[in-house]
Amino acid sequence: MQIYVVKEGDTVMKIAQEQGVPADTIIYNNQLEDPYPLVVGQALLLTKGEGALVRQAVETAGYAYTYINPDTLGQTLPYLSKLCVFSYGFTAEGDLVPPQNDDSFMIDMATANGTAPILTVTPFGADGKFNNYLISAVTNDMDVQQKFIGQLTEKVQQKGFQGVDIDFEYILPQDRVPFAEFVANVREAINTLGYPVSVALAPKTSDNQKGVLYEGKDYGLLGEAADNVLLMTYEWGYTYGPPMAVAPLHMVRKVVEYALTRIPAEKVNLGIPNYGYDWTLPFVQGVSSAKAIGNVQAVQIAAENGAQIQFDEVSQSPYFRYTKDGREHEVWFEDVRSMQAKFNLVEEYGLRGMGYWQIMRLFRANWMLLADQFWIRH
Repeated sequence: MQIYVVKEGDTVMKIAQEQGVPADTIIYNNQLEDPYPLVVGQALLLTKGEGALVRQAVETAGYAYTYINPDTLGQTLPYLSKLCVFSYGFTAEGDLVPPQNDDSFMIDMATANGTAPILTVTPFGADGKFNNYLISAVTNDMDVQQKFIGQLTEKVQQKGFQGVDIDFEYILPQDRVPFAEFVANVREAINTLGYPVSVALAPKTSDNQKGVLYEGKDYGLLGEAADNVLLMTYEWGYTYGPPMAVAPLHMVRKVVEYALTRIPAEKVNLGIPNYGYDWTLPFVQGVSSAKAIGNVQAVQIAAENGAQIQFDEVSQSPYFRYTKDGREHEVWFEDVRSMQAKFNLVEEYGLRGMGYWQIMRLFRANWMLLADQFWIRH
């Protein structure tokens, strides 16, 4: 496989002829739409389709809501070792709350594909946001916790899940140790069924990092409590923040390096974003908000507005600006170059693998690149 960056005057046919790659594979790999416009600075994945690829040991997990398009799921599952179904909640009394939509089709499709369906549990309140009160209830009240773990274990067996992922955020500082003990107790119960338990970790760079996202997450304790962890190494650029890369590589690296001082590499999965953001300028803190977009969609926006895509070497991320209806926009997203940089980080540090938030939008070139780098070619 080869990553090709579009130059002025390039067309699909011209690139195909010069690179010796069929035009239809360029179109398919990169999800180009008729009439196949290209953008200067756009990164294309070129393949010649030589040989078959067989899965290797690196772990690849993808999070998905229960309203995912079945076709998108079907095209993505061959590249996943774990499908994290998002999500199950719970009450302050310890009763498990299933997703609003039936998740059976996701479990069935994953199982048929040889991908492990994972029950993801989150402490969402009635407003759909992470709730500190729910976390405190299930981590500090042992009667509530035992009831919750009992129902969780029953649901795993009933639905055919093959593991549990714990995604708790905004944990209170005083719940730091009880939360780690809770994770260990869930692991003990789920391991008895023969399945693993993972936990999502906010992207810390030190033990005593301040902030509501960080103080309740103890990397050392949670690394011991869970079978494996996911570093949520994204959202530096986010809906209510200023324009910047979602997962700048130099910042991601700092999180990985800190994590490895507390958790063995074979337990660590790198979080990877499968999305970007479109900001309207000027950015005003507390007023502005960015629109979440897909990576393929980002390139389409650039094409529609005559923008050229730039690549920031520090963050290893693509971006561009455009003007529409008299307003200037700035877009940061992911492409095969930024994904390649993250894959290289996984290899450099010998990590367990990676987890994608989230797989609701198909990004075919990413999956093909991942397979080429980590799978065995025959």
